[in-house]
Amino acid sequence: MKQIKREVFKNLYRSPEDSHKGQNGKLTIIGGSKLFHGASLWSLKIASRIADMVFYSPVEENKKITEKLKSELYDFICIPRNKVDDYIKESDAVLIGPGLVRGSKQYTGTEESGEETRKLTQRLLSKFPEKKWIIDAGSLQMMDAKWLLDLKQVVITPHIGELSQLFNESIEQLNNLTIEQLSNLISQKANDYGCTIVLKGPQDIVCSPEKCVYDPQGNPGMTKGGTGDILAGLIAALACKNDLFLASCAGVFAEGMAGDRLFGKVGPYFNSSDLCDELPKMLGELMG
Repeated sequence: MKQIKREVFKNLYRSPEDSHKGQNGKLTIIGGSKLFHGASLWSLKIASRIADMVFYSPVEENKKITEKLKSELYDFICIPRNKVDDYIKESDAVLIGPGLVRGSKQYTGTEESGEETRKLTQRLLSKFPEKKWIIDAGSLQMMDAKWLLDLKQVVITPHIGELSQLFNESIEQLNNLTIEQLSNLISQKANDYGCTIVLKGPQDIVCSPEKCVYDPQGNPGMTKGGTGDILAGLIAALACKNDLFLASCAGVFAEGMAGDRLFGKVGPYFNSSDLCDELPKMLGELMG
């Protein structure tokens, strides 16, 4: 299995000098909940640095935080959940799941439950099967794998536990596989379900039905909460104007390089805010 190389950035879309607003990507992000109110904001923070327009649909609890973000550096449009369909129609790609609640009401401690996430995810996937979808976190944990079969272009971004749950594979057996064995399994699932799979772990693996690669970068600082949400937002923003496998490879490689650069400066003592700030610099270098 091949490693992801820096050369992937040669093939990424570059904004034309005479481009106008909206031409370089429109993304809708659907996420957040009372329990996980911050997760989708990491996705939003990085995506707004890349895509021209980001339409963000949070729950009510996120709105005050969102308003604060709007007063800072980030360019996005906050949309009510009951209007999200209209914005999906004009978006190039859609990210769903970061921060969406999973589990029972007893688990969440609120009136929210994973059943709401399941219904929302199923409704939107079935209504917009032609869209580029990036499915993460809560949506991944509450959906059925067979829903993937109806989608034309889709990336899923599971960690090993979510992969086990989605495809009904034993977590113990998965944890005992070598990277080659694991990549073979993921490649087979990508082929069976017609999707691109980004498995997050000590060595990220990216498989489409045709290709499978891995990224050896990574360090203990990357275990911080929010790094997976950043990766989902990064891939989704890149997917607006790029092939999904290419966007996934570039996102994994860029985040790994940014994380390793931070590790070289401060060891594991950095957080997701630091990573978000480092990534645009890293992308600029890689694209240059």
